[in-house]
Amino acid sequence: MITVYQKINRRMTYDIHERSPVKKNKKPEWVIKKEKDPENKLNNHVWLFGLHAVRDALDNPNRIKYTLMVTPNAQTKLTASIESSGVQTKIVDPRKFFSPIDKQSVHQGAVLEVCPLNWGSLSEVCAPKDKDKLVLLLDRVTDPHNVGAILRSAEVFGATAVVTPARYSVPETGSLAKSASGSLERQPYLRVPNLARAIASLKQMGYFCIGLDGKSSIDIVDGLTDVPPGPIALIVGSEGPGLRELTLKNCDSVVKISSYGTFGSLNVSNAAAIALSAARCQLNKWS
Repeated sequence: MITVYQKINRRMTYDIHERSPVKKNKKPEWVIKKEKDPENKLNNHVWLFGLHAVRDALDNPNRIKYTLMVTPNAQTKLTASIESSGVQTKIVDPRKFFSPIDKQSVHQGAVLEVCPLNWGSLSEVCAPKDKDKLVLLLDRVTDPHNVGAILRSAEVFGATAVVTPARYSVPETGSLAKSASGSLERQPYLRVPNLARAIASLKQMGYFCIGLDGKSSIDIVDGLTDVPPGPIALIVGSEGPGLRELTLKNCDSVVKISSYGTFGSLNVSNAAAIALSAARCQLNKWS
């Protein structure tokens, strides 16, 4: 004899099995293939996204490019760059646009699979062939938006390179490329094994190394006037902790950006831009 409870339970079981499963958007076969490809992991491929970042990467002859995925609208905006690059292109309906990036990222209908850029070694890039060389070093600055903005400023003020320790830095990612708004393709960005050794190497090349620290009593403009003519290396630290003690010890001088208001703290990307501008003005006086 079947009880009322058994009837209800059987009906519930039946209903559960008869319900149509929720359909999930399947990844395209080419994406699945890339994810399973051991070579992809070995080469540490990066997905760039956003119209500016993708266009500049397509236009960069030094960038190794693999697959571009675009919506029809994005394809129209990138036509010239796509044709000149010759990259393999997948045109996807916006409603079925699957991209292997964070869902919160604003891709504008364009994502590009690439290899990270190889700028060369510190000695190759920063060798002071000219006296007006300017290098910026970052001590544990790890926010991609800040580093992206710093790369833009570095390009504007003609920095030879932005140097950062590999362990405490932002790797080349889509977020960094988008924040840099194209500068990542043109501004050398070097991730070195050890920042202290990098500073020592720059000193051997003739660079005068200047650290930025809010506790210093010397304003950056005054401090730069005492610098002997030659290449300059600026060093900025992360917001809050600032420069590490070892980094401070390795600096030839330590200066600050003076504050004239009641709020005395700058975002690290703003501080870097001010320091780069001041250093470039000083370098121009010597040329």
